[in-house]
Amino acid sequence: MLTTVENGVAVKVQGNPNHPHTDGALCAKVSRYTERTYHPERTLQPMKRVGTKGSGQFEPVSWDEALGDIANRLKAIAAQDPQAIQPYSYAGTMGLVQGEGMAGRFFNKLGASMLERTICASAGGAGLVHTLGAKVGMRVEFFAEAKLIIIWGSNSITSNLHFWRYANQAKRAGAKLICIDPRKSETADKCHAHIALLPGTDGALALSIMQQLVVNDRLDHDYLARYTLGWAQLRERALQWPPERAAAVCGIEAAQIEALARDYGACAASASQSTGAQGPAAIRMNYGLQRVHGGGNAVRLIAMLPALIGAWRHRAGGVLLSSSGAFAVQRAKLERPDLLAGRTPRTINMTTIGNDLLRPASPEFGPKVAALIVYNSNPVAIAPDSAKVVAGFAREDLFTVVLEHFQTDTADYADYILPATTQLEHWDVHSSYGHTDALLNRPAIAPLGQAKPNTQIFRELAARMGFDEPCFQDTDEALCRLAYGDAVDFNALLEKGFVTLPMSEAPFAQGNFPTPSGQCEFFSQRLADRGLDGLPDHVPNHEAAHSSKAYPLAMISPPARNFLNSTFVNVTSLRNSEGEPLLEMHPVNAAARQIQDGSTVRVFNARGEHRCRVSLNHRARVGVVHGLGVWWRKFGLDGTNVNQLTSQALTDLGNGPTFYDCLVEVQAA
Repeated sequence: MLTTVENGVAVKVQGNPNHPHTDGALCAKVSRYTERTYHPERTLQPMKRVGTKGSGQFEPVSWDEALGDIANRLKAIAAQDPQAIQPYSYAGTMGLVQGEGMAGRFFNKLGASMLERTICASAGGAGLVHTLGAKVGMRVEFFAEAKLIIIWGSNSITSNLHFWRYANQAKRAGAKLICIDPRKSETADKCHAHIALLPGTDGALALSIMQQLVVNDRLDHDYLARYTLGWAQLRERALQWPPERAAAVCGIEAAQIEALARDYGACAASASQSTGAQGPAAIRMNYGLQRVHGGGNAVRLIAMLPALIGAWRHRAGGVLLSSSGAFAVQRAKLERPDLLAGRTPRTINMTTIGNDLLRPASPEFGPKVAALIVYNSNPVAIAPDSAKVVAGFAREDLFTVVLEHFQTDTADYADYILPATTQLEHWDVHSSYGHTDALLNRPAIAPLGQAKPNTQIFRELAARMGFDEPCFQDTDEALCRLAYGDAVDFNALLEKGFVTLPMSEAPFAQGNFPTPSGQCEFFSQRLADRGLDGLPDHVPNHEAAHSSKAYPLAMISPPARNFLNSTFVNVTSLRNSEGEPLLEMHPVNAAARQIQDGSTVRVFNARGEHRCRVSLNHRARVGVVHGLGVWWRKFGLDGTNVNQLTSQALTDLGNGPTFYDCLVEVQAA
């Protein structure tokens, strides 16, 4: 990203044309970043609560007063048990320095409770780790050379713009694009075929593709013999999933599965040729498909498909969900777990924060959460089962500090809001999960108002707490240099802003997977050692479609096109483009409920209810509704959003959230 500055003011942001993946383009959201940075409602001085929690009533105070009071409160709690202090953060910035760099040092020295950061991608990450060995895959630029691209669980036009550019190159060169998604997304509109399966049935579909590859002998037997582990067992499991069985589970036609497997099987390689008759096949997964009970197993099964046909032999073949495992980040040097000095604090899962804030002290749980420090996140809006989240944040005995740019839903419940810098105002380094370039973020402008980088806020808090270790004096630039060590040339980062990691074009052409066996692990001994099934399988949803008469509709809640989760919701131009919170619904389901297009509906289940407008369109399939998110609650008709309905149940692997594993009913309001 390039920022144009005139007289100290950022007047424009644009994509860097010298960066191959960006090529001068930014998504619609980030292209409005100056509007966000200079937003008239931006918080630019410390604020102290003066009204009841949730009222949003604050008065300005000095940094000295705010930090002094916060430190005194934290000291008093830590004197009883530092585990009663809970950090809560995620990807408000994905930078390694402004994320968990200095913050990690602060909380490790304090001995606070740990946070299991699961809110987005942990199920899929675990699926990759137990199959490919790490969060790795094919390089995104080589999708441009594929002859078949399966876009699985991704609205790439909205959320993966740079991949979509490569997919379009392949399409123009004759490649076939197939979209697998319950929703007929903007991406599905541009693909040659769309398979609208029921949420949470992706694993069944993958098993049935395998079954078809076996019975039609569309396999690379040499690759399977040399570079995979557990093929005999997986083959037997796959044979239990003929298209008719999978079609009934997925809510699609058996012929769709047969056609998909035929297209994919036509790309099967052999030892004597690098690609199949049709050409290399590539799968681009994204995180939507793993936000269900069986998400980890589903990712495992999909990640195995390239090995069956030898797709890894070609640089334009394979699968990509995340490339983040390619980055050698020195997290221990950044976050300094040695500061724990042998202590092993408890860990709280960020997905279950609603329950955990309401738990009393107990021998199993430990102390009641007495203080919460929130940065880079907006849990009141984004965490599931939000009625419980709100109840937890509303506790008068909970001391809450929020580092923020705006008075978000979460900030409304804070005792103190501390103004943080935006990407345009601080140093940072970034890895990626879509490409394999390390990135530098240099400040383009001075911090506005009294805003400070997260790092500086935690440095000053550390000083107030009496933490005198030299590591709390490290500058942001020093932390940036530390993040990658010798793995990335920092001078090159300074010169051009990005450095491409050195790696093979076709990393698994001859196996060499980063698994314990060095093979693609169809059978995982690591999972078996934990008492789990070493082979992947279809794991039904916690709330499977058609399992409830009271709540017969499956609801998924994909991000609205103009938002990035809850970020950008308050940017006026983007919110105007998005309009208002919407529920997409199929006309057949609407007619059965006497619901008219554009009317207000009540969406509800046992966890709560949410009112919004309904849109009857071609994007929703029968039996599934889409609550487009993640709107701030304060913009909802009743001060709620779709997470009033989602549950705190976790995934099969990775302890991730199950946002898309949710049954509801809809009525005219």
